[in-house]
Amino acid sequence: MINPITRLKRLFKRGPVVPVVRLTGVIGAGTPLRQGLSLANVATTLDRAFALADDAIAIQVNSPGGSPVQSRQIFQRIRDLAREKNVRVYMFAEDVAASGGYMILCAGDEIYADSSSIVGSIGVIFAGFGFVDLINKIGVERRVHTSGEKKMALDSFQPENPDDVIRLKALQADIHEDFIALVRERRGDRIAAAGDQLFTGEFWAGRRALELGLVDGLNDVRTKMRERYGKSVRLRLVSSERGLFRRRSPGVLSALNASMAGFSAGGLAEEAISAIEARAIWARFGF
Repeated sequence: MINPITRLKRLFKRGPVVPVVRLTGVIGAGTPLRQGLSLANVATTLDRAFALADDAIAIQVNSPGGSPVQSRQIFQRIRDLAREKNVRVYMFAEDVAASGGYMILCAGDEIYADSSSIVGSIGVIFAGFGFVDLINKIGVERRVHTSGEKKMALDSFQPENPDDVIRLKALQADIHEDFIALVRERRGDRIAAAGDQLFTGEFWAGRRALELGLVDGLNDVRTKMRERYGKSVRLRLVSSERGLFRRRSPGVLSALNASMAGFSAGGLAEEAISAIEARAIWARFGF
């Protein structure tokens, strides 16, 4: 039983608040039932977290990557808020912080990972399918009308055009250069010894990522924040607002029915494809 004096001492000996934000999932546009990790989805949460911070904020990242645009926008918003609020940013890789997930990780003033975290994959990928033989085999005639000779470039139902692949690789090279420049700017001398091997798209476990300079240490949020700010530090999880399925309000069933009214078989197919694509992205890293 804690006596009243001890309770009062603890009450008035309160440590600094460190908001904690979790950014998890495939980065990019989602579907009605499968929300992607995007700036639109996390901006309000980040604003709330930085507003609560006394001196620092901790952000946990668990993402295999995705859209380079959304990755950069989330990265930029974190850096902008850090400057505006004069707050130090500590980033923590969870299972995976790869590709766009690592780009977001670079928003941290200090980056930490678990020894088994998957980190890196600094590259650009395009993946698709070719259905030319299938569509011919089952006797389907496809009708597409365009204005612009390259409008159907890389179409899955046409034979692959070498010129289209050349243009795609040039586009990927531009995006890759931007990614490399961002990592070099943020990590500086810490990655100098590793050289260009960091930018091949390869990924590593946390311990090797530390040796290469991609992270600053092996640690978790609670341990690191207590080391830095003392045992009285208060970690406060800042999560996104509750979605439709979690709200408890009189109109929830009506809202749900309205949102599902136009959900057709095509919508279900889109959900299934989105789930397969997301699963494939995670599977590259063994998850």
